[in-house]
Amino acid sequence: MLSRVAAAALLATAALSISGCAVFGSSTANTSSSSAADMGPEETGSLGVNSYLWRATLDTLAFLPLASADPYGGVVITDWYSNPSKPDERLKATVYILDTRLRADGISAAVFRETLVNGSWATATVSPDTNVALENAILAKARQLRLGSSE
Repeated sequence: MLSRVAAAALLATAALSISGCAVFGSSTANTSSSSAADMGPEETGSLGVNSYLWRATLDTLAFLPLASADPYGGVVITDWYSNPSKPDERLKATVYILDTRLRADGISAAVFRETLVNGSWATATVSPDTNVALENAILAKARQLRLGSSE
């Protein structure tokens, strides 16, 4: 079992390392519209969510299997993910894009964690710092995307 700090560090490290990668169009998401997850910033500008936050969210969460990605409502929900080196723990995330502008308060993330106890999954606590770390990783990636598109 991981402590809260270790779990937060694990997710933050994974999110930050993934957010540093620029892998566009490689999503293997199960979405209601197969093209929704593959849209780039220039293609999602009229959808009601910030296109940079949308793309950054998908890129940052690329290591998690997607359960749902709604570019019109700005909601990304992942499925459960177990790190192969920690099979007794699994994580999932939900990200809400709340604004059409690239702002720090334009995104909200929630990370959920379960641990395997006596053969069944039990809800485990997640530090609020983990949610903030995921939001910050998405914001940093969105800023990178914005700077890259202005060149």
